[in-house]
Amino acid sequence: MTFYRQVGSIPPKRHTQHRRPDGGLYAEELVGEEGFSSDSSLVYHRGIPSALVDARPWELPDQSIVANAPLIPRHLKLHDLFVGEEYKAVDAVTGRRLVLGNADVRISYAVSGRPSPLYRNAVGDECVFVERGTATVETTFGALDVGPGDYVIIPRTTTHRWVPTGDEPLRTYAIEANSHIAPPKRYLSRYGQFLEHSPYCERDLRGPAEPFLQDGTDVEIYVKHRGDGPGGLTGTVHVVPEHPFDVVGWDGCLYPYAFNLKDFEPITGRVHQPPPVHQVFEGANFVICNFLPRKVDYHPLAIPVPYYHSNVDSDEVMFYVDGDYEARKGSGIGKGSISLHPGGHSHGPQPGAVERSLGAEFFDETAVMVDTFRPLGLGEAGTASDDGRYAWSWSGRGPS
Repeated sequence: MTFYRQVGSIPPKRHTQHRRPDGGLYAEELVGEEGFSSDSSLVYHRGIPSALVDARPWELPDQSIVANAPLIPRHLKLHDLFVGEEYKAVDAVTGRRLVLGNADVRISYAVSGRPSPLYRNAVGDECVFVERGTATVETTFGALDVGPGDYVIIPRTTTHRWVPTGDEPLRTYAIEANSHIAPPKRYLSRYGQFLEHSPYCERDLRGPAEPFLQDGTDVEIYVKHRGDGPGGLTGTVHVVPEHPFDVVGWDGCLYPYAFNLKDFEPITGRVHQPPPVHQVFEGANFVICNFLPRKVDYHPLAIPVPYYHSNVDSDEVMFYVDGDYEARKGSGIGKGSISLHPGGHSHGPQPGAVERSLGAEFFDETAVMVDTFRPLGLGEAGTASDDGRYAWSWSGRGPS
């Protein structure tokens, strides 16, 4: 994270005694990144955070990946993955279905209607985008109320659970890193403050505001961690003697937070702006961008839709959230679609899109893009939702 927060009860000086009302000591825990050399928070527990009473294997959802072979662009229809009322028995963690992935990042989708178990990702940070529905994300640092358009950034090893609220199914698009996820470095000063040219700032970020204390004994936590399973991942269920939501206070620069894409201020120009102006977060070997309703290019001869471009170094994944994405009209892509444009294939507007866009002053479109710098393979949900036709949409005909 990029700025300091203080929540609940903490002692005046770090690493000093902090006593409970009964005279006993709270347990101080440092949650920190990069071996004591990067962002951290000090967390004060009623119980002992290291205590375990049992452990057993957790069989993760299918994490296997197959190569995008033959190499073609693909249209994946995520809204076809969960049908009817089945979401009512699904939660936003164990119900995730793997769409795409590589050694750096995994992209999953879930439509859920029940609370998840307590969960901890010990592999990397998560950026979970809420497409539709509302939820409370309960964490050791406090609770966050989230809804449509929210990115929820959850640091590695943060114990949390997703609790859907309201009557609408909760649709979540999970971007799981094997690294940390943060705002782009070019938006930040050398001390971590957002700079004036950044399209969002500290005021737009929502962190926990108060402790979230719960009681319980022999509580289960589902842990995803490195191992010898598919994708190098394994699951374990830890059983802890007291509820992990026992934090009376914390302070520091590492904590979960939410950011809504409506608070991102699009950067526009006289001619078409390249994708980096839409960047919102980054991880190791991937970036996250969002394309939002905005005024488009205002040069008198401008072409508002993107020019054709070759992803020489990256695969491009676009998740279409709302509106009508101008460059993809006529391809079958709509809300809930993903387009995968792999490195090695030149892509751009559909036939006729350039002419249709001339003279446009505003685009009403919302999409979340992930660009990776290593090839992506297809998870089971990617294979299941592939429309099988998108690669031929520019030519109008496919293999005989």
